[in-house]
Amino acid sequence: MRGVARKIKEDQTDQQQWALYANWLESEDATVRANATICLINQVNFLLDQQIAALEKQFMTEGGYSEQLAAARLAQRSRNKKEDPTDPTDPTDQIPDCPACGKVMVLRTAKKGTSAGQSFWGCSNYPDCKGVVKI
Repeated sequence: MRGVARKIKEDQTDQQQWALYANWLESEDATVRANATICLINQVNFLLDQQIAALEKQFMTEGGYSEQLAAARLAQRSRNKKEDPTDPTDPTDQIPDCPACGKVMVLRTAKKGTSAGQSFWGCSNYPDCKGVVKI
């Protein structure tokens, strides 16, 4: 059954992919069917692990939904304040780089202290870097 996984191609139809496993999944021997099902479950788990790893990498580089939404909201507010909102060269539309280490900043909200509740740009490399840019 190991060679079957290598034969599956993205351009195959569901029927063509089913045909690769049909001998085992439709076997009269329940043990063969169970083993084939377990093999398919293992393949799905492997693919899901790869997808999760890719999503984690994307999250680390691009930030989460709320960070992206807040950055887009700030950019829209700054465009509304400009004289020409169609000018794509506005530097306020970009997420700043950390002044300490140069990595991309993420939008954060202060949880305590005198600035509690206020947004600020914090380094994505926190806690190794504690760079901050006020909004």
